[in-house]
Amino acid sequence: MRIRALLVVIAVLAGSSLVGCGKKGGDTVKIGVITSLTGNQAAFGAAHKHGYEIALDEINSQGGIGGKKIELDFYDDQSKPDVAVQGVSKLVDQDQAPIILGSYSSESTKAIIGPVNKSEVPLIIPTATADNVMDSHSPWVFRICAGANDYARATIAFLKDNGAPTTMAIVYENTNFGQSNMKAMTAAAQAAGIKLVAVESYEAKSPDYKAVLQRVKAANPEVIYFCSYLLDAVTLMRQAQEIDLNPRYYTSAGTGFAAAEFPTTDKGAGRNAEFTLSVSQWLPEAKWAGGKEFDAEFFKRYGTHPAYHAIQAYEALHVAAQAIRNANSTDSARIRDAIKSLDLSMTPFGPVKFDAGGQNQHPVLITQIQGGKYHVVYPASEADAKPIVPAPRWNQRK
Repeated sequence: MRIRALLVVIAVLAGSSLVGCGKKGGDTVKIGVITSLTGNQAAFGAAHKHGYEIALDEINSQGGIGGKKIELDFYDDQSKPDVAVQGVSKLVDQDQAPIILGSYSSESTKAIIGPVNKSEVPLIIPTATADNVMDSHSPWVFRICAGANDYARATIAFLKDNGAPTTMAIVYENTNFGQSNMKAMTAAAQAAGIKLVAVESYEAKSPDYKAVLQRVKAANPEVIYFCSYLLDAVTLMRQAQEIDLNPRYYTSAGTGFAAAEFPTTDKGAGRNAEFTLSVSQWLPEAKWAGGKEFDAEFFKRYGTHPAYHAIQAYEALHVAAQAIRNANSTDSARIRDAIKSLDLSMTPFGPVKFDAGGQNQHPVLITQIQGGKYHVVYPASEADAKPIVPAPRWNQRK
């Protein structure tokens, strides 16, 4: 992408030789990555890996960092928090990586915070939205993405401006991700005067959620807010259709409902995904320079269009690379300090600047699936389509 390429060229020409090259020295700069390459979150881990690969090729093709190429050291957490914890030791103690990017899920990310703090290496979180991953207030932890409270506030703002419903049900996975988003929406809905008529948890990867959905149907909410990963999102929407559950708004805390696979017929909910609304952290249509180019490169390589998980990984690697350049060192403390002072006014993922607590203030979009594709429908300044509300009843859909 031309804008990224120009920035990298300037950085390379302005830089000198890098002080140190990983804790062992060498001809490459090693960056550790923890993500879910296998297990029930492997689809998201694959999106991460693809995003990292695109960023890696961009950076290395423009001279790397101080003339040295980046080497990505991947660790598969198998979609399990306890395995993710082992990844910190592997990457830092054995492989001598001076910085880590990861993980995917909030559950695994929360699990690695303690080991990261103990190891005193910077951690850049690309995707985990549970806000308690930032509760440690660690000087070593930085999050690129918006969080659960941001999701809830954006959804409530959309609802207020598009029909102002007065009742809601929350359906959430009983994990750190689900619980955090449930709590955030509970507080936001109550503050907005929206009555919660049902709050239902479920265990992930169940083959049948009809009992949960029947209880929601009996409560007759105008809005349903789902907090679900991809496999569950697909099952929930299929079974919502089967029991004829017809809220005016199907909304969600992103993740499964925002995955690139979700609208598809082979890996997703297909036509059952139509008219669902979701928070999103990025779409190619967003007015951030380089986003469309990233989408085109991703499609060229992998034959599908990405959701925001891929570009979050892409941006996390670019942020890490820029911090190492600015530090002119692979010393972990110097990299940490460089991350703190970064101020990227425009990237394909939007502006990146971390506050005192390590949180990037990233804007949240509301998308809706229309005609099998995600469209930005809110805020109006960023929208490429108007929202279709209420969602048509199942028996009225073509």
